[in-house]
Amino acid sequence: MSQHFHHNPVRVKSGSLFATASEALQARLSKIKRKDKECQAYFRKVIKSTLFQIVMITTVTTNSFLLVLGTNYDIQFKFFRTFEVSELFFVSVYVCEFLMKVYVDPITYWKDGYNILDVIILIIITIPYLLRKIKGNHFAYLHFADGIQSLRILKLISYSRGIRTLIIAVGETVYTVASVLILLFLLMFVFAILGFCLFGMTDRGDLENWGNLASAFFTLFSLATVDGWTNLQEELDKRKFTVSRAFTILFILLASFIFLNMFVGVMIMHTEDSIKKFERDLTLERNLAIMEEKQIILKRQQEEVNRLMNTQKSGSMNFIDMVEGFKKTLRHTDPMVLDDFSTSLSFIDIYFVTLDNQDVIVSKLQELYCEIVNVLSLMLEDKPKESSSSLSGLS
Repeated sequence: MSQHFHHNPVRVKSGSLFATASEALQARLSKIKRKDKECQAYFRKVIKSTLFQIVMITTVTTNSFLLVLGTNYDIQFKFFRTFEVSELFFVSVYVCEFLMKVYVDPITYWKDGYNILDVIILIIITIPYLLRKIKGNHFAYLHFADGIQSLRILKLISYSRGIRTLIIAVGETVYTVASVLILLFLLMFVFAILGFCLFGMTDRGDLENWGNLASAFFTLFSLATVDGWTNLQEELDKRKFTVSRAFTILFILLASFIFLNMFVGVMIMHTEDSIKKFERDLTLERNLAIMEEKQIILKRQQEEVNRLMNTQKSGSMNFIDMVEGFKKTLRHTDPMVLDDFSTSLSFIDIYFVTLDNQDVIVSKLQELYCEIVNVLSLMLEDKPKESSSSLSGLS
């Protein structure tokens, strides 16, 4: 008893010491200032560039295609040297990719699961070479080592966000799918015992399909997938089992139409949620990229305006000359930041409607002015007649 009480604190203390040591090591490594920041930034830009991703996708796809061609022994024998040279090229590209990524982020690289997958694939690539060097070309498991080279195509996962989204969706369905599979297993367990007792009799039972629990489980799996269930039912009908049809129909309804459809529904629901989340993330990243670009443009425009203001204050050039010089530097490809309300589409639409209304009002005013002018001209024409009649009356 005393040993038990003295032993547990030591284990807890050692675990806490290990965690503290790892945290201290990570903090110390993060404080180290690299002297090759420019080179690191350059390689980071290269890795995140679209051209690099296209090159890697093309390399992995070509490697997979050559693996398919290598399954034909005639082609492999005819182009043996080509396959060897291409294998060296592909392995060199994969190693260079690994070294570049580790050089850019030597700590955070190991925190990404897809990077760990790339490292595992690199280890798998080296297995056939090591086995041939150590065990020779006639090793029993050498063909298996060559066969798992097909896992190289999994390197495409790290370059496809759509595939990663589907993997995340599958990972999120693990617990729900496990619950559905457990319920299906319980249902199959009950029906396997029941089928063994009903149809596994030694005298006239179907011993091939229901003779033991293992064969009963395999038969129920065939019924659940509705694969060859009519042949199984015919075997039971030949032996005159009266409850066999009710047993088969009930199990197919429960297993195939309920549980398997429930399994598919859970997968579809989580996949749709992951796709919607993926679209939201893409929209957010796009908006952030646009905002960053706008901030850069605004900063550059502010610097140019400040430079113009300082030039004007110095008195070396007047404002009109500066504006004319600034116009000559403008190009049609220069981006414009349209954050002002007066440049929004809704404002422009309302402004055009307002201009149309103003045109209508101006035309009506012109008609009114024409009528006023016409009336005034008539009044002026009648004025001399009235003056002449008044003069004749006086005379």
